[in-house]
Amino acid sequence: MDLRQLGSRGPQLSTIGFGAWALGGAGWRFSWGAQDTQDSIAAIQRALDLGVNWIDTAAVYGLGYAEEVVGQALRGRRNQALIATKCGRVWDADGNISTNLHPKNMRQELEDSLRRLDVDVIDLYQIHWPDPNIPIEEVWGQMTRFVEDGKVRYIGVSNFDLEQLQRCEAIHHVDSLQPPYSLIRRAIEADLLPYCAAQGIGVIVYSPMQSGLLSGNFDIQRLAPDDWRRNGPFFQEPQLSRNLAFVERLRPIAQRYGKSVGQLAIAWVLRQAAVTSAIVGFRQPDQVAQNLGGAGWTIESNDLAQIEQVFADTIGVETKVETASAPSRS
Repeated sequence: MDLRQLGSRGPQLSTIGFGAWALGGAGWRFSWGAQDTQDSIAAIQRALDLGVNWIDTAAVYGLGYAEEVVGQALRGRRNQALIATKCGRVWDADGNISTNLHPKNMRQELEDSLRRLDVDVIDLYQIHWPDPNIPIEEVWGQMTRFVEDGKVRYIGVSNFDLEQLQRCEAIHHVDSLQPPYSLIRRAIEADLLPYCAAQGIGVIVYSPMQSGLLSGNFDIQRLAPDDWRRNGPFFQEPQLSRNLAFVERLRPIAQRYGKSVGQLAIAWVLRQAAVTSAIVGFRQPDQVAQNLGGAGWTIESNDLAQIEQVFADTIGVETKVETASAPSRS
């Protein structure tokens, strides 16, 4: 597995990171449906065996459960993986999720994540979503104190826009930005990628296969009844049919390389020099080797041009996604 440095100051990360969102299982608002814990652990350990050296999770995934699973999977193997997790999305006794980045709450969240992950320090701690009720300067100041306290090695943000990112960078260097990026969700190309490249901020993108939509074998009828994607904006008509038509037009391009459409989608985001790594979800150990095939190869310029033409013909413009309704994902 190839490695890239996280920005100008961060660690070396494998170009594919293990995304743990789905490992939270069923029973919460942004569930992917039921998930077997032993499958989750086996998938993480298989990824480590094949060279993935970092795992991305969040406190809110499974309302804390995904962090516990990651902690279990890394027992005896902690030195093989960097752990990235996130704060700011909290829940009440009824499972209702909200954003709370009050510094006192952030401190408690950090301690809870350390306990669930069974570690003394978190490698990369990220703000999951901005909190409109708390000044960014106050929130980012608390993140820097976590570093000073030795509880966190690197700090980053997820789902921040350019202005929010600039306000953080003015206080203390931002080690990473985690935005959505895929063949059908490209907004970061306009300003965030150039800014991060100029400032030495690492970019770790999520949903490069658009939550399975670009995998090449997506079927909405196979989704669990409580799978959040059933209500996701990219999965609603008429956009769903346009997206799936786009996938079919990509299939012969992928086949020229002996690759799946999903592998093509991963390689497409990794073509960006400003992108350090792509976060890819794995639910079963047998999925790992398949998805890792998205790294380590290059799409030729003529095929990149053809992809752009196919995009123009089938999608036209990027789907607009309101952050208020978007899942609390990284």
